Amino acid sequence: MTHSSSVVGSSSPRSEEPFRPVLFDLSSPAERTALHDLRASGRVRDVHDRIDSQLGELVSCLSPGSHLVGAELAAAISHATDGVPSEAYGTWVWYPWSGSLVHVLPRDEYRLVRTDRNRGKITRSQQRSLLTRSIGVIGLSVGAAAAMACAAEGVGGTFLLADLDQLSLSNLNRLRAGVDQLGVDKTVLCARAMADLDPYLEVEIYRDGLDETSLAAFVDRCPDLLIEECDTPWAKVAVREMARAQRVPVLMEANDRGLLDIERFDLEPHRPLFHGRIGATTARDVRQLDRAGLTAFMLQAIGAERLSPEMAEALPEIGRTLSSWPQLASGVLLGGALVTDSARRILLGEHVMSGSYSVDLNALIPSQDIGRARAEPVVAGLSDVPVSGGSVTVEVAR
Repeated sequence: MTHSSSVVGSSSPRSEEPFRPVLFDLSSPAERTALHDLRASGRVRDVHDRIDSQLGELVSCLSPGSHLVGAELAAAISHATDGVPSEAYGTWVWYPWSGSLVHVLPRDEYRLVRTDRNRGKITRSQQRSLLTRSIGVIGLSVGAAAAMACAAEGVGGTFLLADLDQLSLSNLNRLRAGVDQLGVDKTVLCARAMADLDPYLEVEIYRDGLDETSLAAFVDRCPDLLIEECDTPWAKVAVREMARAQRVPVLMEANDRGLLDIERFDLEPHRPLFHGRIGATTARDVRQLDRAGLTAFMLQAIGAERLSPEMAEALPEIGRTLSSWPQLASGVLLGGALVTDSARRILLGEHVMSGSYSVDLNALIPSQDIGRARAEPVVAGLSDVPVSGGSVTVEVAR
């Protein structure tokens, strides 16, 4: 179930914690002055200057196998910087939430070095293309894992993040955060973590969640790809209605059995929502449902027959013996990986087909010592695709 985070906005006042780093370009006299003023202000707690090692890596990336040392390395670095001394080269990044000031390479060189180990799987030209793309993420549990994986892999250079919740203690079973961050907006936490990976990313947050008006603007600003991981039923439908109208592909991972839905509205502008599982139901229809109706609708949208036996057993206990939907860190991280891999391939122009897919780790790595025979796929219409050591179940809904 995609029950990671709320999306509907709230009228209550929200905090304004900073989430964007401040960049100082050392080639600009005005920004060098501003940096001097910052350092004199007492707001800088830590200074991290490893620019020389970054320049050494840059030379190595530009000339693999050269293994330069001493005077040869110094000459190669001087050539790479056009003779600018290392202390005057690149960008200083200030993270106001931690007080850290960090010296890094200029944007293009920073990204070339940071993503160099992607080469062999992603070419440099592909990487440059991916970093021009925009991705919207609604709901920041599986969504946060996907956003972080995309940022780490260089899949997307502009991100819009929407979630109205703050970090709570029960979130720490699956989210990358600490107890000192309890009460901080999930959007802020995700944006900060992404900035730690790449301070040059463009990130915009919707910390109050989304209503009908802001949801339309959100989708309109994400022309490349949407990741939908919220738990608000009408919004799940509305975002697809808008994405289909804008011809934007939508990805959703259900955090159970590695259930991944891919809806290629960019290629199929008349495709039925949720692969036809909800029929002609609209977002307006869903707004009229009572609690029981909403639960039934969510099961219909996800596909109740696709759920694991454990999730099927847990659903009746929510609100009784369980406080909310079960979620595990392993499932969230798997979901983030599945979404990121699919997003990369779609944004690179591969013809990834619309459909419902499952990467079921219980089937791939079966247990025989707990009194239960190897689980058979529980999804009607799934076919077994042989892989080493197990199987992955795949359902393609066209």
